[in-house]
Amino acid sequence: MLDLPKFRAAAVQAAPVFLDTDATVNMVCALIEEAAGNGARLVAFPEVFVSAYPYWNWVMTPVEGSPWFEKLVRSAIEIPGPEISKIAQSAARHKINVVVGVNERSRYGIGTVYNTLVTIGDDGRILGCHRKLVPTWAEKLTWAPGDASGLRVHGTTVGPLGALACGENTNTLARFALLAQGELVHVASYIALPVAPADYDMAEAIKLRAAAHSFEGKVFTIVSCSTISEDMITALSATHPAARDLLMRRSSAFSGIIGPDGRVIGEPLIDVEGIVYADIDLSRCIQPRQMHDITGHYNRFDVFDLRVNRRPLQASRFDDADDDGTPAAPPAPSPKFTESAK
Repeated sequence: MLDLPKFRAAAVQAAPVFLDTDATVNMVCALIEEAAGNGARLVAFPEVFVSAYPYWNWVMTPVEGSPWFEKLVRSAIEIPGPEISKIAQSAARHKINVVVGVNERSRYGIGTVYNTLVTIGDDGRILGCHRKLVPTWAEKLTWAPGDASGLRVHGTTVGPLGALACGENTNTLARFALLAQGELVHVASYIALPVAPADYDMAEAIKLRAAAHSFEGKVFTIVSCSTISEDMITALSATHPAARDLLMRRSSAFSGIIGPDGRVIGEPLIDVEGIVYADIDLSRCIQPRQMHDITGHYNRFDVFDLRVNRRPLQASRFDDADDDGTPAAPPAPSPKFTESAK
């Protein structure tokens, strides 16, 4: 018999402690505790919440922004590492699933940083790390492109869970790749973008993208977006005075929860900080699929063929051999996705 979970989900809308990794990790743990205390079994955090989005790429020249890039690299984290372990321990302590965005520094190159979403189970296990496939526009000055090794749907106590970062939620094939793996709960992490063109309503655009995924896939989408703090504005304005006006425009952040019919459940948060909650019943994903199941009967897989390369991409491959010509034993499996963080 098909038995689908019912649970409460939470989406955080807040600003990190700008470029302060330890303080932001402590904030994440406190918000995990708060969400779990209010009955949530899943909490979503914004894009690169640990612990900065590179707004300088949008308001400064590349030369002016370069010192800020070094600050971001120094504040970025490695995975596995003590910072993500602390967050995972908090998830296990409070028995809640967590999706959190981080700046991930490559352990093999100190100048290479990824925009990474980390999914953690309610037992503290790191289930997966997804590196943003294509940094958007000015973001290419900061992040390297990821690969699809983490483009996966994870089995959790709240159902099949997938996640994409910000502009990836406009990538139809990336979204379809998750739906094709049985995704029923989708986390879409965002940042506020007040530096968008004056006639662009970022909050409405975020809602529209989330509604499209929910309606097309008949899934629930949990949207978590960051805000911009006065500390960020003050710091960036000291380098580039025009940054203040550019970073203060409203209607730039939306966090909320979208049902499989594409409609917002409850009241979303727009620009203000807080946590938004909604009660989710995954059985609501069944009936709409009788009409449109785009990963099942409402498609033509004899006509369309999507192939996804999920092999990890790396700078080089080393083929070693012992002195007698015998191939060296393969390295031990990485603990990245298997080691308990308890």
